Amino acid sequence: MRNGILENIFRQYDIRGKYPEEINQKIAYLLGWALVNFSKKQRKVKKIDILVGRDNRKSSPILLKALSEGILDAGGNVISLGLCTSPIFYFASGHYKADDGGVMITASHLPKDYNGFKLVRELPLSIDIKSGLKEIEKNIQKKIFKIPEKTTTHPPPSRKRAPGKLIEKKVLKEYLKFIHKDPELLEMKPLKVVIDTGNAVTGMIIPEIFKKLNCKIFYLFQKLDSDFPNRSLDCARAENLKKLKKEVLKRKADLGVAFDGDGDRITFLDEKGGFISPTIITAFVSALLLKESPGEKILYTPNQSRVIPEIIRENGGIPIISKVGHSKIKRKMRKENILFGGEASAHYYHRSPYFCEAPFFVLFKILKELSKTKKPLSELVKPFQKYFYSGEINFLVENKKKVLKTLENKFKGGRALKIDGLRVDYSDWWFNVRPSHTEPVLRLVVEANTKKLMEQKIKEIRSIIKNSITGPFFSWPLP
Repeated sequence: MRNGILENIFRQYDIRGKYPEEINQKIAYLLGWALVNFSKKQRKVKKIDILVGRDNRKSSPILLKALSEGILDAGGNVISLGLCTSPIFYFASGHYKADDGGVMITASHLPKDYNGFKLVRELPLSIDIKSGLKEIEKNIQKKIFKIPEKTTTHPPPSRKRAPGKLIEKKVLKEYLKFIHKDPELLEMKPLKVVIDTGNAVTGMIIPEIFKKLNCKIFYLFQKLDSDFPNRSLDCARAENLKKLKKEVLKRKADLGVAFDGDGDRITFLDEKGGFISPTIITAFVSALLLKESPGEKILYTPNQSRVIPEIIRENGGIPIISKVGHSKIKRKMRKENILFGGEASAHYYHRSPYFCEAPFFVLFKILKELSKTKKPLSELVKPFQKYFYSGEINFLVENKKKVLKTLENKFKGGRALKIDGLRVDYSDWWFNVRPSHTEPVLRLVVEANTKKLMEQKIKEIRSIIKNSITGPFFSWPLP
């Protein structure tokens, strides 16, 4: 039987929960200890180096200290990056060949009272529920009850400390050299950009990234503030970027850019302050890439617009569909040597570096196209806005399998795909319903050739879901 707290915080792809009720020093310590032992068993080596980094949440330095103690007590060395973004952490994992494992302390886009851990192993590949997270959870469960509730990390599994070392690394210089390797960046014509980092960790690196580039940057919420007082850390929702929109219009900027809490998501506003859906950005960047490299594979997910595979084929590429989730996407991209991929959640992945999140690659691609064409961003993305796309609508549902089966039976006339939940395509519309792996929630996306048809189908599917369940029913945002 799983411990209740562990069951809540161990997710499909990472570990997340509220601090300090669920994520705390004890959990961090035991995670460090368990990861070293997991790595020793997997790699069959005695010397273990674990790379660690953190975002700028209030609890992150506390958790980093406890995590490091757990690693050191288990006989591992701590390679500490200190404060960094998740993309920098992933870059460092490959750059330093941190094959024994790594931990990024962050809760990504979740509110300030949450925290968590993203785990990686060699290449880097994410450690998810199917590649080691389950085993690590079991090891923690064996020890968690042996530590008194009133303590933080002591007594640990063994108080005899093995000769682990703490080594600090500064990787920003190497990261900047990598992302600036395209010589065309220095040839860009002047552009005005408003960048909203939401008082989160990306704010510390933006000035360095744009120091040598021909852009006028207007900063919004650049100063790091662990209270995150100015907006939600979720940058993938237009309603969270109202202040960015206002600043874009005020500055008459060419575009607005926003990052999430750990810097692995990036979203865009055009020169009119209009929010550009991540699914449109995926299609736009795919077209740009395939003009340079036809024949390449591009990845997308079942909850994204059908314009993506259409654009990929039109430009001589090969569309590859994947389940949602960064660990699944990275494995598939590595296995099939896929050039680029995008998610509806505003994560974008590139073959270099290491098939991981590459927000600045996407940003630079867009900036270069604006510079070359001298066209406004709204005009550049307009050809990709062919359909009416609902965005994600969430439904509170306990028996998700039953609802999925009901929808499958109801829409037998379409072409069904079950790679992630259920997607059914018709000639003039499609929908995808997929279950959350962490909540009693179904996530619906509908796209149609007309707005009227989209709204009609949302209403129809909402009614089917409501009538096929018993108990509480709630959906958000309201269609």
